[in-house]
Amino acid sequence: MDTSMSMPAMGDDSSSALNSSGVDFSNDTQAMDFLGEILDDSDLQISGNAFARYFWYGVVIVIGIAAIFNMVQMAILKLRFRAAAANATRPAKPSNIISKSLATITAILREVSYLQFTPTRRTFWLKVPPLGTISLLLAYLGFVLALEFIDNDVPGAQHYQALGIRAAWLAVAQVPLLILLAAKHNLIGLVTGVSYERLNVLHRWVSRVLLLLATLHLGYQNYGWSLYGLVHMEWSTDSCPPTGIAAYAILLWLNLSTLAPFRNFSYEFFVIQHLITFFGFIIAIMIHLPSTALYSRVYIYIPIALYIVDRLIRILRFAYNNIHPGRATLIAFEGGVTRIRVPIKHVQKWRPGAHVLLKVPRLGFIQSHPATIASVPSSHNNDLVFILKAHKGFTNRLLTSATSSTATLLPRTQQDAIAPQQTHIALIEGPYGGSHADFAAFDTVFLIAGSTGVTFILPQLLDIAHRASSQRLPVRRIEFVWVIKNSSWTSWISEELSGAVAQLRASGIDVEIRIFVTCDGAFTESSDTTKKTGCQCDKSLGPCCCVRNSLPTTDDADTANVSRPDSTSSTDLDENPTAIPTITTAIPPPNPPCCNNKTKQKNNTAPTISSFASLISGRPPISDLLWKTLNRAEGETGVAVCGPLGLNATVRMAVAEISNERAVHKGTGAQGIYLHAEGFCW
Repeated sequence: MDTSMSMPAMGDDSSSALNSSGVDFSNDTQAMDFLGEILDDSDLQISGNAFARYFWYGVVIVIGIAAIFNMVQMAILKLRFRAAAANATRPAKPSNIISKSLATITAILREVSYLQFTPTRRTFWLKVPPLGTISLLLAYLGFVLALEFIDNDVPGAQHYQALGIRAAWLAVAQVPLLILLAAKHNLIGLVTGVSYERLNVLHRWVSRVLLLLATLHLGYQNYGWSLYGLVHMEWSTDSCPPTGIAAYAILLWLNLSTLAPFRNFSYEFFVIQHLITFFGFIIAIMIHLPSTALYSRVYIYIPIALYIVDRLIRILRFAYNNIHPGRATLIAFEGGVTRIRVPIKHVQKWRPGAHVLLKVPRLGFIQSHPATIASVPSSHNNDLVFILKAHKGFTNRLLTSATSSTATLLPRTQQDAIAPQQTHIALIEGPYGGSHADFAAFDTVFLIAGSTGVTFILPQLLDIAHRASSQRLPVRRIEFVWVIKNSSWTSWISEELSGAVAQLRASGIDVEIRIFVTCDGAFTESSDTTKKTGCQCDKSLGPCCCVRNSLPTTDDADTANVSRPDSTSSTDLDENPTAIPTITTAIPPPNPPCCNNKTKQKNNTAPTISSFASLISGRPPISDLLWKTLNRAEGETGVAVCGPLGLNATVRMAVAEISNERAVHKGTGAQGIYLHAEGFCW
């Protein structure tokens, strides 16, 4: 064969590149020899392997930076507790040039990362991540594409082969990262302080980038062969293309099945098929990898080992937790909610806001449902308490098996006569999560929940209340906002709220509980009164429900001074935080009449909470409430929100806009805002 067909070394000039000069493609022998020269990856695999390592160098650097930032933040919070114990005046306020510089950098990054532009109405399949997550994903995608094309312009017939092989090496290098981000016990979460469920969005996008690289691998190689009419010959004589297309088909299904409509259709079925499909993908990849580069299998062996270790830890923890399984007591409350209480001996510690995988074999033998723990170790006699809203499947069976909350108010003898209280064996895996900052380390805490999102928010309040009774904390003020449809839903946690408020006030912490009720017939009054409140009703959502909370300026309204740093000097703010020009708006008074709801609820009698909480009709004015809270803060404010996507996105946007408008840590004296948003979805 012509010597011009000899394999060029990487970096050789085009004069020595592989070309088809002198090849008779009608001659199968010559065509096969030329195809063999194209497929020769003895040099290309060296380059591909090197760039796969470069990818992991970049990943390790990013994880290292995140780990350092996490350690610095943890150290800052610990210093605040020490300062509070030493009776410092403002322990949550930066006090030196280093802490102020860090606070400024953090504030700038937060303002960008908190923003979330996403549809807030019910969109079954679309959820846009926060801008911080999008920025990280774009940087990741740009890094991978740069590695694909940098120094990869091989001239001649191997040009597309080089691009395809590089894409293949980068694709297989994604697999360990894919498993690291999916594992319940993963190294990335351990060093960065981010729990697995918050890393899950990155897990899904790594899988999509893997699919993109596999597509480039498949497309470039087939296009390169097609230029010389060699596609049929390659597919009929080589085992790599058929095994590759099998692996590609499985990978494509893995990505399609993770889209929200399929994932939300049946969570349990999704998990089972996802695991089976992933095992099939690993087997297909092992078969597909060429014999000339078997050392690339290290990128498959590593994730297999990681997966086995994670599974072993989960099995051992599950077995230990359930040596003596607890028995769950189920109580049904208004709003289609089941309150579950599980005393379990071997789960004694968890962080506020943590969750478990709950299994009640009698109601679903193979189902493990994620459930946020609504209690803390210091409350409820160390029992696990959950509040789950019934939808379908497991949660609906929980509700139908539960004892009515009205029956539990009767004497015990009458309870047994009407509805004997049953218990069910409950198996617990976990706890997991709770990786957010310690809210007791902030000067001011703003907690906001929507419906059952209170299961994440309530433990933050209970934890601070318990700790404040035995030690001095940096926190001085807490604002608790809960958005519910019916006032009777307050019975879910009324006792816990009452006890926490009493503890906090006894400890000298100012606490305010605001409960916004958006759809309750108890607030029905005459149409004239309804007009005065300004509450509008949207009947498309069901029986007349409040969709807007007006800000009346009546005499009985509590006036809130909402300050905006329009023309105030930084000197004024530093010396006197209250000396700020203000605009005046109003927070609605408790129990304003609103919404001519003519549909009667099942049970509208909630425990009396007027002694420690304000019931307000309508939706909360998030921005105004935040302005009022932040203007009173003398140190960093911690904001936690848990609820539907619309509520979370609204709070994110409000925090980012207010932080920018107040020029947080930029010479105005306005203090920082930490935000943790927890969602319902998985």
